[in-house]
Amino acid sequence: MYTEVDVFVSNYTLIDPEIYQLWIEGCSSSEAVSTLHQRGAAKQLGASVEFIASDVLDHYRTFALLERLLTVPSKLSEQMIFQIDEPTKQMLIEKKDNLLQKYKDYEQLCKEVFIYGDDDDEAIEETECKYYEVAERSGAPLRCCRRQFDNLRRVFKTVEEMPGNVVANIKSTFLLSEPLAKKYGAVVFIACMRFETAKRKLQYLSFNDFYHCAQAIMGSWTYCCTGPEYYDTEMDREFLLELRELRILLDKEKEHKHLICMRLKPKLLEKSYQELELNFRLYTRALVGLACNLHRGRELRSLFTDLLERCVEPLRLGSWPKTDLAQFLCAYEQCALQMDVLREADLKSVWERYMRVISQCLLTMYHL
Repeated sequence: MYTEVDVFVSNYTLIDPEIYQLWIEGCSSSEAVSTLHQRGAAKQLGASVEFIASDVLDHYRTFALLERLLTVPSKLSEQMIFQIDEPTKQMLIEKKDNLLQKYKDYEQLCKEVFIYGDDDDEAIEETECKYYEVAERSGAPLRCCRRQFDNLRRVFKTVEEMPGNVVANIKSTFLLSEPLAKKYGAVVFIACMRFETAKRKLQYLSFNDFYHCAQAIMGSWTYCCTGPEYYDTEMDREFLLELRELRILLDKEKEHKHLICMRLKPKLLEKSYQELELNFRLYTRALVGLACNLHRGRELRSLFTDLLERCVEPLRLGSWPKTDLAQFLCAYEQCALQMDVLREADLKSVWERYMRVISQCLLTMYHL
């Protein structure tokens, strides 16, 4: 008797990170060959341009086969077609899912997912237009823009309804490193909360600016409880309602101002101190007013716009150095804690929780 046996023989799949990066960035094979030639690859390797072209084509065929596995990273470890070592697998996943910032306006594409996350025809059509706009502004290839947006939307759609910690969910589902998972976590959080990020006035802010603000909000204003019934992409509604009580600070405006001025007079530049004395009412009413309205959905979604218009822009007009602004925010928080009004109303922890985030956001958004 004869037994038929299927035999498959293969070597380890070799991946050139430089060629892979060019593929991720949306370069065609001919564009990749041209780029490598300009970088002196032929001279470094002692190879002809034809040999490099053949190598690039071979890599691109491999990448095309790997692409369907990379959209669900767990499958890359389970499959047996490609023999790839673990460091190379991690490199493939990280580079594919990395929020590329080679192109300045490419960051805008990351922000577009905050708005265009739906699957209806109108949203998809608008998203297609955004691909072309961002590609034209940034110089990034259209394929690169499309791939990155698809990555962002895939992560968002997968984890938005998962209970528990969003960063941990992204790490376990997409096998990403902690720093990269945190970036995607910020995207998911801002998208879930529907924060306004596309206003023309906010275009000066980078993705990293939104990332740092989102990290601060997620760390202090979401539910601190754990369990399947809690999502850290949801705001702590009880806390937002408690913020309304902070309006009692406005009744003690003179006392608050006196304590702050005493603390800061020896520390601030003379110009900043005069600006503080002159416009303290404007600043305190903006900061407390924001707190009192965050329980309303519309005001919460417009948080970044309100911070810009009511706080950042007046501070810019006063030409505050960032170091003086940091000292003012610290004094503004600490002096309020010294006043009986917050202690008697049992609002000290609420005030600290609020100012921790607002200070971080203002210092991040304050670009001179």
